Amino acid sequence: MSHLSAQVREHAQRLVELYPDRRSALLPICHIAQAQDGWLRPEAMEEIAELVGVSPAEVLGTASFYDMLYTEPVGRYVVAICTNIACMLDGAYELIEHAMAMRGVGLGGTTPDGLFTLEEAECLAGCDMAPCVQVNHRYVGKLDPEGFDVLVDDLRAGRKELDIPAHGVLCRVEREVGLATRAMGHAGVAEASKAQIGQGSTQGTGRNHLEDGSGAN
Repeated sequence: MSHLSAQVREHAQRLVELYPDRRSALLPICHIAQAQDGWLRPEAMEEIAELVGVSPAEVLGTASFYDMLYTEPVGRYVVAICTNIACMLDGAYELIEHAMAMRGVGLGGTTPDGLFTLEEAECLAGCDMAPCVQVNHRYVGKLDPEGFDVLVDDLRAGRKELDIPAHGVLCRVEREVGLATRAMGHAGVAEASKAQIGQGSTQGTGRNHLEDGSGAN
């Protein structure tokens, strides 16, 4: 019996078809599988291995290398607080201490209700918003302890659902363009890319955004 839903498996098959070599779809499929459960379950990794023609061990080895993929359960909202130099100097550690005290968990821990996982992050490239905080890879801006409490209340009440989907949903627009087959060659790939870019610019569809790992949306 399949662990992945029929919708996810169909999406995975479409992703496989975007690449000359199906194993190239490994990371994108990991992302959409994670969107289903919030993390990569062993059963999901076994199905992913089948879909892309590798061993489950290779899926696990790949997933465990990237910090945007989780092989253990996490909360619906993964809260990452940057502690690099700009954020450290502007109260990041004090914010972490406040978050741990208020939520009753340590770094890497998840609240008993399964809603929040708290993480310390390396540079999140938001030094102008120090201390920088992300929730599910979405920037939530410069936060002090009071602002953090407001954010948590909003998340708990569902007031941020449109801006911050549940963990695992990296982007909500499906990818439709991939690498052309080897038979097309470089010229064919270039022509196909130009045609798709032109189509997207005239129709305003934005379908080149990825649902599988190119950016949060």
